[in-house]
Amino acid sequence: MNIFKEFTFEAAHRLPNVPPGHKCSRLHGHSYRVEIHVSGPVGEQSGWVMDFSDLKEAFEPLRLKLDHYYLNEIEGLENPTSENLSRWIWKRLRPGLPLLSRVVVRETCTSGCVYQGEDD
Repeated sequence: MNIFKEFTFEAAHRLPNVPPGHKCSRLHGHSYRVEIHVSGPVGEQSGWVMDFSDLKEAFEPLRLKLDHYYLNEIEGLENPTSENLSRWIWKRLRPGLPLLSRVVVRETCTSGCVYQGEDD
């Protein structure tokens, strides 16, 4: 079974490694949407994989580090693409969330990234 909880935060960034003149090289912001997915068996007694409030508690410290900040200034996010942001979140959540199965980062309504720990 796979469950998820969605979170939002606002942040500014710029992409330092894009070609000269690329619009993403300029400072801009996004209303990010992040989904944290966990997979596992449904508990016989609980009837759930995990309490949604535990997912919220696990992500909250990261949300506080990201919300209304300039992502480029956060250690490990010097090149804050959606791909790098999803890996950054994964690496910080995985130790305390062993059932973590997927991190989805959307920077717009139509653009995003899905990371499933491939580099883990």
